[in-house]
Amino acid sequence: MSFNTRAFRDALGCFPTGVTLVTAHTAESHPMGITANSFTSVSLDPPLILWCAYRRSHRFDTFVNADAFTVSVLDATHQEVSARLAKPGEHRLDDIPLVPTESGAPALADALAVFACRREAVYDGGDHAIIVGHVVQFAFRYAGSPLVFFRGRYHPFSPTYPTFDFM
Repeated sequence: MSFNTRAFRDALGCFPTGVTLVTAHTAESHPMGITANSFTSVSLDPPLILWCAYRRSHRFDTFVNADAFTVSVLDATHQEVSARLAKPGEHRLDDIPLVPTESGAPALADALAVFACRREAVYDGGDHAIIVGHVVQFAFRYAGSPLVFFRGRYHPFSPTYPTFDFM
């Protein structure tokens, strides 16, 4: 029996994920971005996160060789940014509002959360590389809804917040 890669990908798509923008500087010091939904926490002490980069991406070398990178958690208003940076092609961030971070890599100015990292390690992960970052700075905001990816498409997600019960 042969392994059905397309069906495997469809099965993996049943797990809804948040969407992030990972940024780093190219060798020429230009900020570059890539959309990633393979982001997760690894450790609280020390503070470590990881994300995975596709080996066939034209941006692969930039990200696995970057000493610093930033992961910005996208909100529902960032679908266009995510879609643009998920496609092959130019991934400079000239028209996207960025803010500086302690790591040196810029972050999306209006992200739900930001994790500025120094590269801790890079591991083989088949057709991807697993990039572990040591978080040197982070920030987050309470308002906003996350951008969610499920079964190959973006989906709305509206968290409910508790209302006040005055007594």
